[in-house]
Amino acid sequence: MKKTKRSKTRILSLALIYFAVALVTVSCVVPILNLLATSFSSSQAIIENRVGLWPAEFTAKAYAYVLNSGEFWRAAWVSLKRVLLGVPINLIMIVLVGYPLSKPENVFPARKYYVAYMLVVMLFNGGMMPTYFIVAKTGLIDTVWAMILPGAVPIFSCIVLMNFFRGIPEELEESARLDGANQVRILTKIYLPLSKPSLATVTLFSLVGHWNAWFDGLIYSNHTQNYPLQSYLQTLVTSNTEALLTGDLKAIMSMIDVNDTNMKAAQIFISIIPLMLIYPFLQKYFTTGLTVGSVKG
Repeated sequence: MKKTKRSKTRILSLALIYFAVALVTVSCVVPILNLLATSFSSSQAIIENRVGLWPAEFTAKAYAYVLNSGEFWRAAWVSLKRVLLGVPINLIMIVLVGYPLSKPENVFPARKYYVAYMLVVMLFNGGMMPTYFIVAKTGLIDTVWAMILPGAVPIFSCIVLMNFFRGIPEELEESARLDGANQVRILTKIYLPLSKPSLATVTLFSLVGHWNAWFDGLIYSNHTQNYPLQSYLQTLVTSNTEALLTGDLKAIMSMIDVNDTNMKAAQIFISIIPLMLIYPFLQKYFTTGLTVGSVKG
């Protein structure tokens, strides 16, 4: 009787869990479908509020308006360079900061002071103007490094990896020390292979941060040819407004079936395509506990 009661309780709890997951999934998918439909709908249909989960008066002119430009591909190349340079630099700095700070105070006595300093820096910064002056005085304006070096050490990701390192059993390091391994070998042969879930997480944080950033591209670039993709897409809305105010007939004619709403929707999907392609390769590490069972005996 008790077994039957437990099985019914388990079935009910699983049903509630599945219902909650389905509800969350629907709440996430429906807005995305609406945005996708909006990006393929005409301006008139959007103004008349006739767009739901399916495009009204299907048109791809919003995508054509964004993609049919050499400036778009130049900006995409700048963003790609930023990701290819910025993400590895972030990962190297995260590991080099997180590993020593994961050690106990008897190994690294000054650890608590560095952690306190990092927490203060994460919560407070010098402000936009001092940062801009530093970037300008170091000659980084109008270079991709201006968008990489100021954020080369992401403090939050360092803390995430530090806490993950601290969860790795000390017996593994002690065993490696008995075999004559130094700190570099312990880090590369033990800690990093066991930290794939955490490394995948901070890699995704860094990737999304670099790819989606737009404001630093605007303030650290004096010429539009140095804009990353997100900064370029942000200026399209401004250029549309300027075309209407100045009476640029050619630009206005190109915007007959394009307005801010469907163009922004197209921008969103253009910008998330690379992340959607990369995420499946990182997602498998998020649910994998590689340290389980690593210490035996």
